Amino acid sequence: MEFLAIGLVAGILSGLFGIGGGVVIVPALILVAGMKPEMATGTSLASLLLPVGVLGAWHYYRHSFVEIAPAAWIAGGLMVGAWLGAHVALRLSAHDLQRAFAVFLVFVAGHLWLTAH
Repeated sequence: MEFLAIGLVAGILSGLFGIGGGVVIVPALILVAGMKPEMATGTSLASLLLPVGVLGAWHYYRHSFVEIAPAAWIAGGLMVGAWLGAHVALRLSAHDLQRAFAVFLVFVAGHLWLTAH
């Protein structure tokens, strides 16, 4: 049941803000389900394989808010980037991976805070 709740919250936030895996699912799997960072990351990626935004993207598309060409290029980059990121992540210790993720989140939060209008 906790995994369904994590998916539901991630889905709502994904539909609202275009976020999910790294910002919601991975931390939730670590904090709520007690997974190690590597397991949480792999589980998050596996959960996103097929349903990643299909219904949300379709809804935006129906309202003319999707640019197909950029989305396709981003998808190609995601495929290569996810493989490279997994390759690097599996070479880091769980401690270093968790710390690197925390630094990333602080950087993103700071940038959003400073650039908000």
